[in-house]
Order: sequence, then structure tokens, then C-alpha cells
Amino acid sequence: MTENPNNYSSNLPSGCPLIPESILTANRCEHTELNLEIEGQLPEDLQGHFFMVAPVGTVDSGGLPFPDGDSFLNGDGMIYRLDFDRPGEARIKTRLVKPADYYADKATQLGSPYEKYRFRNHGIVRFSYSLGFRNELNTAFLPMPSADESLDRLLVTYDVSRPYELDTETLEVVTPVGSNQEWQAEINKPKYPFKPILSTAHPAFDAYTGEMFSVNYGRAIINFMETLPAILALEELPEEIYQLVSTVIGFFDAGIIRDILRFSLQLGQDVIQKNIEILLRLIGENISDFVYLIRWDGTGYLERWKLLLPSGSPVRIKQTIHQIGVTKDYVILMDTSFITGIEQVLNNPLPNNKKVEETLRELLESPNLPNSSIYIVSRSDLKAGQNPAYSDKEVTVIAKKLVIPLPAAHFLVDYENPDGEITLHVAHIASWDVAEWIRKYDLSAYPPYHPIAKRVYSMEPNEMDISRLGRYVIDGNRGEVIQSNVIYSSPYTWGTGLYAYRDRLSSGRQPKRLDNIYWISFGLWQETMTKFLYDLYKDTPYRAVALEDLLNLAKQGVPSSLFRLHTPDDFLKIADSYQFPRGYIGSSPQFVPRYGSEENSTEGYIICSVFTPSSSEFWIFDGGDLAQGPLTKLRHQDLNFGYSLHTAWLPKIGRRQVSYNISVKSDFQQLVNDSSPDIQKLFEDEIYPFFPSDN
Repeated sequence: MTENPNNYSSNLPSGCPLIPESILTANRCEHTELNLEIEGQLPEDLQGHFFMVAPVGTVDSGGLPFPDGDSFLNGDGMIYRLDFDRPGEARIKTRLVKPADYYADKATQLGSPYEKYRFRNHGIVRFSYSLGFRNELNTAFLPMPSADESLDRLLVTYDVSRPYELDTETLEVVTPVGSNQEWQAEINKPKYPFKPILSTAHPAFDAYTGEMFSVNYGRAIINFMETLPAILALEELPEEIYQLVSTVIGFFDAGIIRDILRFSLQLGQDVIQKNIEILLRLIGENISDFVYLIRWDGTGYLERWKLLLPSGSPVRIKQTIHQIGVTKDYVILMDTSFITGIEQVLNNPLPNNKKVEETLRELLESPNLPNSSIYIVSRSDLKAGQNPAYSDKEVTVIAKKLVIPLPAAHFLVDYENPDGEITLHVAHIASWDVAEWIRKYDLSAYPPYHPIAKRVYSMEPNEMDISRLGRYVIDGNRGEVIQSNVIYSSPYTWGTGLYAYRDRLSSGRQPKRLDNIYWISFGLWQETMTKFLYDLYKDTPYRAVALEDLLNLAKQGVPSSLFRLHTPDDFLKIADSYQFPRGYIGSSPQFVPRYGSEENSTEGYIICSVFTPSSSEFWIFDGGDLAQGPLTKLRHQDLNFGYSLHTAWLPKIGRRQVSYNISVKSDFQQLVNDSSPDIQKLFEDEIYPFFPSDN
């Protein structure tokens, strides 16, 4: 098969909208201050500071796109802060997030004395076989409003590590939340200096109590291991595959694993199954299921509780916990529909060998789970001072489980839960895998199945069914759904995932119920419809749009949309909407309250990133009238951000005022001491010197 030519347009019908060029590229330029060009009228009552984060490639790539087509969701996070504190001006400051592993990544590039330890991209994570996992901090924020007149705090987050606190004025990362000792790794062996920690990109903060909630979990890779014999039996796969398995699993050596499984294959299916069971028991000693609920008061040690089901068995997460929610009386966790962590490495162990990658994807990839598992924990069961996370003591708490149809990645909850009734607002991304990306060997979903255009390598492929929006009322005491309402609407809900709402009142606290939520949708694009995803989801349950109709719609193109969902008690409806021009994509919406407004959930502005055919921009909409279109467009010739994710808004910024700080050297010293002398020297010479004030 020959590689796609750059001139891909001959494969598409004339007039078919193309993915905008600006979403495919990003630079890593850090700007102290840029005055943005203003098109339209900047609202006089627009206030405060808008934050956005986006992955912008790695120290190797120097930006996006990646030369070899890696996922564009991989890469260091770049923080963008838009300031509206001077009348008639919009200024932007940008800064890369630079925790300790960032400097390890720089020091181990090709050509350096430490290049044998270098990090490589594996799907949406970045991993070194000797040092562990990068904390790329490229996904989301968590504002922590203060209870007094002091500055709000702001965390930046990532699914595969600890959150970090930012200095909102300099945009520097200051400290992780919790020391390494307070977080449990997904795997126990080997002991990497940069531990593989599974957490959530969306921890939750209760501004009424001043408590932050997160999770720390591990996921046994049973599904992967069930296919391991077939993988290891492929003679053409290189020795590194076997070595990887040995490294990750941490038992026996690679040759013994290979010999056991190949011998099993010769003896028949029954013996294969028996040997798999033996291997899984051995693996279970090293990679096991655990879920800890984490609570933090912002100043002291983390507290944690191990979650058990009412039967006494541990809660098992099969995919991820991308988001959690907090109500007055409950914490809500969801098993969300994409995979990250060590499984990304196992699915893509040799990122430079595309033939191996293609083979493993065919063998291992499966559709995301068709249903969503939800776990409810009563906050009254979380006794204060029970269990600091640095101890070996286990304190358990019961989580009630319920299952709702359709997968999801994002959800919101009303803070109020009268009579124990929880209101859950869910975006169901049907037949879509946000951890997938378009590879060099992907084919179009349209006969004669020509190669996908080179220009869209690394992008997410399109969804294979229309997204849905759900509102569920749940009895928190019984763990049962007592009312549900699920809708979809074409053209608005194609690829709906990112949201905005009035997340803080003038008091700094969150609203007690959500009656208006703003959602943004990706749209439907023929250019990113892949045969692989088509085949993966062609038999998925709960299909709303027939595959033939889906392909025809994508040929025409369905524009990206910004819309407001009204969520009263008895029905859901799209109350206001705007469709972006064909060939444009909107992302990263954020609600900004008007200066002086109180509690009205539409009295403000929606700022979102917009990717046009020629530039990356910010557009500002009236939250009460989306249909009139953008009031203002902001751009700069030196501003080039890639596919942006989540956002935050703060009324004011300043130098960080709190004293909480985890020293880099004390945080890593024990893990480094367990490493080779060469790695110890790497830390002493190339990492610790960048953190002189806390060592």
C-alpha cells in the first residue's frame, strides 16, 4: 500500500468541507503577552481571566503535527490565559507546563548522554521503559475558590498522574497535589521514578465545604492478557514485544513467557485457557483492581478510602474514571468510555514499528463498553481523620453501583440532592473512542477504501453514531434510577462532549442546580470516517442512526455546533444554538458571568476556541443569544494552538499565596534511590537544579 499523497482532495466530492488546517497544527511558543486583534465589539462587562489548556506536541516533535502520525492528544500541555482586565483590550499569556518529568524528557532526547532512557509516544500517553510515565498535564483545570477574600487556587490535570497547582500569575506549575508516597501506582514492578498513576482529569471541588475529591485506581489488564497467546505466537513480532511483556508484568523472563504460551498453543484450547488462568493469577499479584476515593482539604495530607461493593468485592474499573462529581451528600464516579495508562503502552509497544502497531490494534482493540457503570458513595461515610493516604492502613467504604445504557466520558451533577435524589446530566458519546487516532495505514470508510488523507493523521476519527444527552434522577440511598430522559437532535449532537455552564455564583460557590448547560459538538466529517472504526462499531447496540445514513450525512458534512440545553424537571430541549460555518470547528467552551450579574445561568458570555481554515481563534458569544452569532473574534498571527480541551475562568489572578508545597527532591528521592546510579545522576544534574527553591 502506498502512502497517501498530500493532495488528498481528489478522494472527496467537490464542495465537501475539509477539516480546518488550524486544528492540525500547534506551536510551542511561550508568549509573555500578546495583544490580540479584535474583530467586532469587545463587551464592556466582560471580566476576569479565561484559561485554556491544549496538547502541543513534545520536546522531540517541537509542536504539532507529529511526523509519524502519533495522536495529537499526546504532548505537553500549554496553558493559555486570556486577560480582560483592561478596558477595550484582550491580552494572552502562554506557558508550557513543566513538572519534573518534563525536564527528564528534555534531558533524554536523541543525541543526549541519557538517550537510552528517552520517552516515546504510546497512543495518548508518553512512556520511558526505564523512567516511567510523563505527566503531560494537558487536559483540564479545577478552580478552587477561596472561602475568604484571598485568591482562588487553580489545578491543572491529566488522567495518568497527579494534578498540579498553578501560580495563576506566572502560569508556572508549583506543586503536585499529594506526594508520591500518597498515590499508589497502577503497577508495582518495576518501580519507575515517574510512577504510572491513574487518577481523573476532572476532580471535583465543593466550595461550600472547601474539600477537593479525586480518585486513585488501578485496573487489572485481564482483557489484554486474554489475547496475549495469539500475540506472542506471531513469529514475525520482534523480541522487544516479549521483553515489554516481561518488563510490564514483572514476573519470569520474556523467554519463559513465550515458551509457556507457544507450548500451550500446540496442546489445544483447554490447555491454553488453563495456562492463561495461571498467568492471570501471577499477574494479579502485580497488577490488581483497586479504587481509592481521595479527599483533600487543600493544606494537609490526602485522605483515602478503598471502595467496595455491598457484596464486599472491590470496585473494578474496566475503562477509566475520566470525571467525578460531588453533590451535597454524595460523590459520584463513572467508568468512562476510553482507555489510558499502561494499556496504551501494551497496545502500542513499539511506536516506530507501524506494522507491529497495526497487528496489535487488530488483535486487541474492542468497542468501548455499551453501558456506563456509576458508583455512588455517601459523604457521611467518609469520617474525618480516618486514613491519611501515606499510611498502609486500609479503610473501606461502600459504593452503590448502577448501570445506565450508552457510554459516556463527561457528566455533571446538581449540587442539591433533596431527599437523597441525585440529578445527573450526561453526554453519551455513542460509538466513538476518543483515545483512538487516525493511523498511517487507516482506510476510508467509503468503498473502494482508499487510504486516509495524510493531513489528518493523528486526529480522532469521527463518531459512528449520533451522541445523546441524558438527564437522570437517581435515588442515592438505593442506587436506582427513578427517572430518565435522553434526547438527540441532528445536526446539533454529532460528537457532543465538551461543556460549559455557570459554575460559580458571585459568592464563589457552585450553583445548587443546573438549568442551562452549553454543549459544543464536533460535527461530522467525511475526511475522518475510517473503515476501522466503522467495522469496530457496526454491530454496537442502541444505534440511533443507520450506518448508511451516517455515511451519507458525512458526505454532505454536518457542521460543528454550540448550543444551550435547557434542563427543567420534566423535559430536555435545545433552547438556543449556533452552527459554525462549514469547514470550521468549535471547541473548549467556557461561561464567563457578566460583571455585576448574580445567579442567572445565561447572564454572561461563552468563550470558545474556533479552528478556521487559516487560524486558531477565540470567539465570544452572548450566553443569552447564541443564535445571533459571535459578538467578538480574537486572533493573533503568532497564536497557533492545536485541538484544545477544557477551560476555566477566574475573576482575578495573582501570585500564589498558600504555603502548601511538595519538594521535588524529597518527593522523588526514595524512588530515585531505588534506580540505577546513572538515573540518580540524571536527576541530580538535569532535574533537581530546575527546582532550587524547594530542594
